[in-house]
Amino acid sequence: MTDETIHLLPEWAPQSALWVGWPRLAEEWSGDLAGPRAEIAAFIKAAAEYVPVRVAAGSDEAANSASAALEGAGEIVRIPTGDIWLRDTGPIVTGKGAQRQAQAFHFNGWGGKYLMPGDTETAGAVAAHEGLPVIQHDLILEGGGIDADGTGRLLTTRQCLLNPNRNPELDQDKIEAAICSALGVSDFIWLGDGLVNDHTDGHVDNIARFIAPGHALCQRPSGDGDPNAETLAEIETSLRRAGLEVSTIPSPGLIRDEDGNPVPASHMNFTITNGAVLVPVYEDHYSLVALAELQALFDGRKVIGLPARHILNGGGSFHCMTREIPA
Repeated sequence: MTDETIHLLPEWAPQSALWVGWPRLAEEWSGDLAGPRAEIAAFIKAAAEYVPVRVAAGSDEAANSASAALEGAGEIVRIPTGDIWLRDTGPIVTGKGAQRQAQAFHFNGWGGKYLMPGDTETAGAVAAHEGLPVIQHDLILEGGGIDADGTGRLLTTRQCLLNPNRNPELDQDKIEAAICSALGVSDFIWLGDGLVNDHTDGHVDNIARFIAPGHALCQRPSGDGDPNAETLAEIETSLRRAGLEVSTIPSPGLIRDEDGNPVPASHMNFTITNGAVLVPVYEDHYSLVALAELQALFDGRKVIGLPARHILNGGGSFHCMTREIPA
């Protein structure tokens, strides 16, 4: 792979903008938009110190509430959105030399589980605002289901990408071929399952991320009751068997919802941008340790921990709600 071929840039490459979703569908947040909006506003204000932030508002009410909450911290853009999950509904931007293209894939609501009006129009709208040419693909693919190191390697999970609720007519070889053609990757590293109760069917951005070429990060279990202990151990083993350099940080451990069920809380769902890494934290000892260890790994970037418990109630966190535009 050369810089003159289509390739998927890593998240740590320089960015011209960072898109962030703004909550608008109260029914997706158990009727309470105040909590997630406050946490996302804090995220946007922190990110805006490092990168131009564009806030995707899917309704007039969303645009007005974002304007009031952000006090000029980001550019509010009125485009079609279902809700905040731009990692999956927005475009995946590739490079070819200095050129950038928006790769748009079909989106079916995470296997038909959550269908929100506007989601299928978001990728094209973001690309149009950025002045990027759009290449439309037949494959169903969510950005949170893949992670790249910029040298041709791609992390993903069988639970998501091979799930029959996505592309039932395609086997693994055909899915690999379609992604290689669209994104210019060459080396697939397949993990198994994602976190317990993750409605995305095991998105990789909740369990393993590249932080440098050939260097993957994952979580180690925290506490005796970590609901993902076996899965996390298997992920680390699989990454090492793939020949990668592997670092670990602690998971948040067992975090429950109002009904007492484990929720897919993860320190891996961070967003990397120019000069900073914004990390979801859950006000416990494990988050403090994770932040310290991440700071040692991200030399030259400031690691910023921000509360994300209300965002998690909607099913994701910082990485899920953002989409970077490579410079």
